[in-house]
Amino acid sequence: MDIRFGSRREVMKHIEKYMLEKMDEYLKPIATIWQPADFLPDSTREDFFSEVKELQEKSKGLSYDLVAVLIGDTITEEALPTYESWLTMVDDVSKEESGGWMKWVRNWTAEENRHGDLLNKYLYLSGRVNMRQMEMSTQYLIADGFDIGTGADPYRNFIYTSFQELATNISHRRVASLAKKDGDSLLSKMCGVIASDEARHAKAYIDFIRNIFTVDPSEAMLAFEDMMRKKIVMPAHFLREVGLNIGQTFGHFTDAAQRLGVYTAVDYVDILKQLIVEWQIESIKDLNAAGEKARDYVVSLPARLLRVAERMKDPSLEYKFSWIAG
Repeated sequence: MDIRFGSRREVMKHIEKYMLEKMDEYLKPIATIWQPADFLPDSTREDFFSEVKELQEKSKGLSYDLVAVLIGDTITEEALPTYESWLTMVDDVSKEESGGWMKWVRNWTAEENRHGDLLNKYLYLSGRVNMRQMEMSTQYLIADGFDIGTGADPYRNFIYTSFQELATNISHRRVASLAKKDGDSLLSKMCGVIASDEARHAKAYIDFIRNIFTVDPSEAMLAFEDMMRKKIVMPAHFLREVGLNIGQTFGHFTDAAQRLGVYTAVDYVDILKQLIVEWQIESIKDLNAAGEKARDYVVSLPARLLRVAERMKDPSLEYKFSWIAG
């Protein structure tokens, strides 16, 4: 660790200054950033019902798998209360509402909150969804909570969010492309702007960890290794439908995503490769013995995971989601 810092608390206080200086680059002003109403039919206008009818006609062209993936994405986006409360419990970060990490958490979750609002309203208007079944899955996901293996450690939490934001960027971007291919340009635009938000958020968390590596390289490397040994578990891992146990719907959801190419095992490997490059893992110096061993593990991991990913076969379509009408 750099001689200026004797604990994670001191490191996070140091990174907090950087975060507050750069926050305006990572998050946009509320008055100018897009809102769900910018994309949805306006219920105050006389042409509201004709616009809804047009939306429904376009949504009919979406494939069954794409609707399933979109619903799963929406449910996980709507579980923001879980993610906000999780981040407020991280150790060694200041809890000052006016200027500490809580300012970041509140503003980040406020931006994220728009994603679920937009997608939920689209799905409601589309006529393709059993909204009650979907809403119960959302309530389950929030009520059940989730353990993603980070504990209360800020390093592990920010490594997780770096990975997760990159993954959601890929997923929303691919859904946007598929929606456009299926003839739904409105949904394509919606998922495109959400993907853009996720890219900005990913940059923030990647930069936070990059700064941590400069002042506490060995501990940061050990945290990276630990998260990769555990595997990054996405929030959707805990999806369930009525009558099922926690996580039982996740496999069917990922099967649909894998079939469509929305998010695959190869994407997981590509994100790991990107983070290794972003954080310059192979050239980090001043590691202790444990840190060197951790780096060796991380650097060798993509090739091992890729061999496994390339042997995986796309699952066949079998499952019928309670979320999808009809």
